[in-house]
Amino acid sequence: MKSGTRKGEKKKPFKKGTHDLLFGFHSVLEALNAGKRQIFSILISKSRRSGRVHKIQTLAGQKDIDVEILDRETMDKLTGYANHQGIAAKTGFLPVKKAGEVIERVRESETPCFILVLENIEDPHNLGALIRTALCSGVNYILIPKDRSASPSAAVSRSSAGAMEHADIYMITNTAAILKSLKEAGVWVSGLDADGDTALFDADLTGHIALVIGGENKGIRPVVKRECDFLLSIANKGRINSLNASVAGGIAMYEALRQRI
Repeated sequence: MKSGTRKGEKKKPFKKGTHDLLFGFHSVLEALNAGKRQIFSILISKSRRSGRVHKIQTLAGQKDIDVEILDRETMDKLTGYANHQGIAAKTGFLPVKKAGEVIERVRESETPCFILVLENIEDPHNLGALIRTALCSGVNYILIPKDRSASPSAAVSRSSAGAMEHADIYMITNTAAILKSLKEAGVWVSGLDADGDTALFDADLTGHIALVIGGENKGIRPVVKRECDFLLSIANKGRINSLNASVAGGIAMYEALRQRI
């Protein structure tokens, strides 16, 4: 098989732990389109021949990326027998940035910034859904804790239907500290909380804002909650007293978008 290096590049050993494996049409296509991560090679099952496969092969050819044709059994084993749709890619990890960069950008911005802070979102499906919604609702910066959180992995890319490949992700080492710095830079911080004393639809979500969405099990930690200027609640008339993190986040992000357009 080919090594997957680009034309003119020196071949490097492909070591475990130094790469990611994307699979599924949307993740691979959007990784190719976004161009954020290094792509070593595209893997295609010889049993799959479709317009989608041709599209991936064409894009790979335009970018001088090697294509490897694998038998179905090899592709199944490589992807852990997941629904790979006959397409995968050996890639580098999605590049991430330091959250401190956001503070400087806020200070320099002439237009209001919309910042999403994800506090301990451990489920890759929720993280992927939140990232996709953030990109659709005008969020400027997505901040994720380095620890106690799902990472921007291949699983999250699949859950976002490839949207994560276009996102700029900023990693936080201390959420409370970064919120404090954001407030000093003129950002109003609002946290979603079922017991919040301000109704979401009554809140002012214009200007420089940071929206904090807590984890699926414990919500926003007390140390982080103390740095929020407002705690926002979403009206609920049913027997279940809380929403899924990605659903609640989606409602809040689109309410912010509604106010800002």
